[in-house]
Amino acid sequence: MLQDIIEVGKKLRLPINTTRINLLYILVSSSLLGHPISAVVQKDSVGILLMDKDVQIDATQAVNDMYNFKFEKADRQFRWLAQDYPDHPLPYFLLGLSQWWRMAPNIDNESYDETFMQYMDQSLDLAQKLYDKDPENVEANFFLAAGYGFKGRLLAERKNWRKAALAGKNALKYLEKSSDKSDLSPEFLFGDALYNYYSVWIPENYPILKPILVFFKRGDKELGIKQLQEVATNAFYTRTEAQSYLMRILAIEEQELIRALQVSEYLSTTFPDNSYFHRFYARLLYTTGKHWQAEKESLNIIQKIDSGKVGYGPVTGRYAAFFLGQIYTHKQQFEDAELYYQRAVSFAEQSDDLESGYYLFSLIGLGDIAQQTGDPRGARELYKRVKKEAKSSHPAHDRAKDRLKGMKS
Repeated sequence: MLQDIIEVGKKLRLPINTTRINLLYILVSSSLLGHPISAVVQKDSVGILLMDKDVQIDATQAVNDMYNFKFEKADRQFRWLAQDYPDHPLPYFLLGLSQWWRMAPNIDNESYDETFMQYMDQSLDLAQKLYDKDPENVEANFFLAAGYGFKGRLLAERKNWRKAALAGKNALKYLEKSSDKSDLSPEFLFGDALYNYYSVWIPENYPILKPILVFFKRGDKELGIKQLQEVATNAFYTRTEAQSYLMRILAIEEQELIRALQVSEYLSTTFPDNSYFHRFYARLLYTTGKHWQAEKESLNIIQKIDSGKVGYGPVTGRYAAFFLGQIYTHKQQFEDAELYYQRAVSFAEQSDDLESGYYLFSLIGLGDIAQQTGDPRGARELYKRVKKEAKSSHPAHDRAKDRLKGMKS
């Protein structure tokens, strides 16, 4: 199994959402966060910590700050937990998770990798000590599964397939040991929900992975969505993670855009400074034809980028700028459309993402504007540029080719 994962990983990059998380690691890290705070099993100091209402409120506020990209504020609270409970893996796991969300707006940004790995390794070391004392300790098994799972996800993003597969193997080992020890609260449905959904969706959409997935128990996709909805509605600690996954699943995998838009609107409104939620909301508004709202949110995104807001950078910018270019073209406000298409191109160049549709179709948009405003030579050069830079299989390549043919006739 391990070698199979390595070989498939070398051959295939599997996008399930805009951050391109490797699908295999949805399965091995499907517990994620929330369990640490609510998993009360032992009647010792750890149990008292997890049951303490004041600590829970403080930790929850810190997690909310993290989702709202108030990272320094969240980290101060996580470090407070580490100071008071230096032998527990929880605070170090949360500090690692905070690094993960720093990466979320641009998963290709490797500047947080080292710190992320350090915190996850600290959490794993402490969890291993708990495990060595008691192999049935559900918290130890959770943190070992979650820590290895998150490490595997990042290693897969970095195409370090062998280390990613080893991390995944370890995560599965501890996930299996702890899976039958959770209670029936909504917090503990989160991991089951993701597993139930993706263990069915993956082989349906990527047959190449079927030989690997025979090693996994069969899930139930419809049940997985229902469980995610329950967690998203009723859970306390895992609610936001569940909502985030539910939004992506409904929008991308299930193509239920209106339901996805409802979840996205809540997340963007609740965490208005989270650029990932913000751009997803703008994208769904645009896709569902709510262009005046998409215009408003996209302009807000551009304003936050220009003001240097944390988390708002060129990856988020190319989304917003492209939507604005399209919207203003439709309104025949060609000067504004040209401005934002140019910004979309600039953002894509800054993030070195010259194969994205946002970049290529922005160039086509600029060509169309040049054509309509009496500059056929400029339009021709832009179409030629797209035809040269886009892969022959990309729809932008065919679009540019058709535009050039139309100009010859």
